[in-house]
Amino acid sequence: MTWEEFEQLPEDLAQQIELWSGRVVWEHRGPAEHQMFTVRMRNAIESCARRSMSENPQTCWRVNVETDVFLGSNGKSDFRTPDFLVHRCLESPYQDVRAPDTLLVGEVLSPSNTQSDMEAKKSRYAGAGIPWYWEVTLARNASAIAVVRAYVLETGHAELPPGVRPLHPSNYLMAGEWTPADERGVRIEFPFPIAIDWTDLEY
Repeated sequence: MTWEEFEQLPEDLAQQIELWSGRVVWEHRGPAEHQMFTVRMRNAIESCARRSMSENPQTCWRVNVETDVFLGSNGKSDFRTPDFLVHRCLESPYQDVRAPDTLLVGEVLSPSNTQSDMEAKKSRYAGAGIPWYWEVTLARNASAIAVVRAYVLETGHAELPPGVRPLHPSNYLMAGEWTPADERGVRIEFPFPIAIDWTDLEY
């Protein structure tokens, strides 16, 4: 399917799919907790981004939810819609967000999400060169976040045995992991200083 064909779909149907190099991929809507914790994480990160921008006026970031990120350098038939993201301020309103504009993407994982699905999404973000990828895993038996993980895009390649080639040329490495047992909350200095108390994420 092309982007032009995608735009002709009814809105309720279009919200359920993404285009991966022109291939239709169905996206299952998560439970109410998925939406709630997506917004809470977005709001917490936005607060940190605003603080960073006030200290570094030369930077300008926007924090959004469920916004299409076009992965190719041109065209619109290859995109992902992360649950939350940070992208640079664009030159004009209503401008498309592309991978080079994007600093961080995040996914909120409900118990129904499969590991293979998440690895496929992660590899697409990595292949597009997005520097940071976050995963927020929801608790299975409670309305709460179980763990937050931050991954950074690998800038070099590990040495592999002769003749062995990685399945994906780009890869994320875990740079941080936090659970509610961490009393200091989520703390990391990159891509800008982020400090989130668990009380900001609770319901």
